[in-house]
Amino acid sequence: MADQDCGCTISRRTLLGAGAAGVFAGLAGELLSTQLAYASPGYQGDVFVLLSLRGGFDGLSAVVPHGDPAYYKARPGIAVPKARLIGGDAAFGLNPALAPLLPFWKSGKLAAVQAVGQPAPNRSHFSAMEELERAAPGTTLRTGWLDRMVGGLGASGAFDAVSVGSAMPARVLVGPAPDLDLKSVDKFVLSGESTNRPMAQTIAALYADAPDALARTAATATSALATAGQLQAAGYTPANGAAYPDTELGRALRDVARLVKSDVGLMSACVDYGEWDMHENLGTATSGKRMYDHLAELAHALAAFATDLGPAGMGRVTLITVSEFGRRVAQNGSGGLDHGYGNAMFVLGGGVKGGKVYGRWPGLSASRLVAGDLAVTTDYRAVIGEILRARCGVSDVARVFPGVKPSTLGLVRAN
Repeated sequence: MADQDCGCTISRRTLLGAGAAGVFAGLAGELLSTQLAYASPGYQGDVFVLLSLRGGFDGLSAVVPHGDPAYYKARPGIAVPKARLIGGDAAFGLNPALAPLLPFWKSGKLAAVQAVGQPAPNRSHFSAMEELERAAPGTTLRTGWLDRMVGGLGASGAFDAVSVGSAMPARVLVGPAPDLDLKSVDKFVLSGESTNRPMAQTIAALYADAPDALARTAATATSALATAGQLQAAGYTPANGAAYPDTELGRALRDVARLVKSDVGLMSACVDYGEWDMHENLGTATSGKRMYDHLAELAHALAAFATDLGPAGMGRVTLITVSEFGRRVAQNGSGGLDHGYGNAMFVLGGGVKGGKVYGRWPGLSASRLVAGDLAVTTDYRAVIGEILRARCGVSDVARVFPGVKPSTLGLVRAN
């Protein structure tokens, strides 16, 4: 096995698909949480970035329904005061912690969707995230929806799917499409590689005359290492004065921007950002409080990402946020929120029709709730399907999300 400091893995899914698990098992490590997918030749769609807010994101604290009086009644100690909201309208406003993203909201590059979620409530972190990433309830499919997406678009090489970041399960990429996992671009090296022991060259030589399945796997691994080596040699300085926070999320998004601009054919990226499971001490909307500070960290990282890419780069990127479930409408006795249902999504990109909140608001009065939770009026798969069709060229959305039709929200322009 690769040691724990190794920055790269060739996914077991890839190796098993190539019939070479036994040959390269010694090079493979565990999957990491940020998946990057590199397109097959000729792909003209957006780079699709999936940011998973693991732990149960509270969409009502981020996209605040100030126009619904039941919100303030349900959260007397943690509701965001209307006077502090930013970028709002008569119904909704953004948490002030999201101020770094306000320029993108005002310029129409950032939008939100409220009352969005899975088809049925599921308050278990593990099973809810598994279903979110499989995205095929009522079927026998066991692949991840992003694997179905990139596979349908012709993914075939090592850089068609890549990971960067923290070590969370990558169920969204489970399946036959190849994927490559790295902790970061600069740490993407073969375990044990050195100038005195050029292992990549040795592997290439050893498998040059091997059967096709083995030779292809070796070529994929060495080609990926060579590409990463070129990126490392070139170095990277963010553009446009972008200042990424020195956090795991900031570093991961910096690498995504780096790969977008490197023209290696990036098709899709998935990044994890957790710690949203705030059962107690969620806090008020001020600096130093738990929810506020976590939202601020998210906003600073996303703003740096969009700034770094600039208008040209963002013109070919669409980023969305998802979470396994939302939180209860009413605060609990510990000043926090328990597991809920309906939630909010953010959509950021050059093709977004932003500056507004999409979706049908069901209301927060007791008769409108689902067992005390915000109801879901828009399936998250339909939202993603609309983006995949309009921005990524996925003509058969049902292949990615069985039985689901793309939403007609109109939140993105056609590519």
